[in-house]
Amino acid sequence: MLSDNKKKFLAGGPYSVLDPELVAEETKARRLCQQLNTLDSTADAEKEVILKQLFGSVGKNPWIQPNFRCDFGYNIHVGDNFICNYDNIILDIAPVTMVNHVMLAPRVQIYSAFHPLDPKQRANFIGLGKPVTLGNDVWVGGGSVILPGVTLGNNVIVGANSTVTKSFGDNLIIAGSPAKVLRENPYKE
Repeated sequence: MLSDNKKKFLAGGPYSVLDPELVAEETKARRLCQQLNTLDSTADAEKEVILKQLFGSVGKNPWIQPNFRCDFGYNIHVGDNFICNYDNIILDIAPVTMVNHVMLAPRVQIYSAFHPLDPKQRANFIGLGKPVTLGNDVWVGGGSVILPGVTLGNNVIVGANSTVTKSFGDNLIIAGSPAKVLRENPYKE
């Protein structure tokens, strides 16, 4: 049976980050990430077993380099041919969905987690989350940060070291801090 706090968490409402059930789930995810990060690049079968335990859903041909980190893992859903290069972080307080052929360059950070503006709530360790979605054929350049609530359409390229603070549609090249449209992607679907 789920605690009231876990129900709030799953519904996207304010929840206590100190909830023992959630703390235990984060510990489990951290351990699975540690196992994943110790495997060498030839251990594809072992990596896939761990990813299926860690992620909510996994398509064909996932490829993840160390050091990968996440909060819970089960809120992460990846499609086919997901590539996650070195030193990526996904804070999956809310669902993080990456459809097919999504590529994350090194040091990409995806945050579905955030905290209240009210300092009293922050002092009481209240957490919040908004889903993040990356469509088909999205490439996120190295060092980029994607913030809570962002949706990127299909065939979007995010330039290196960008901060994506809002959603964008299909067939775009975006970059900057905050990210803005540089131009349409000439290689449309």
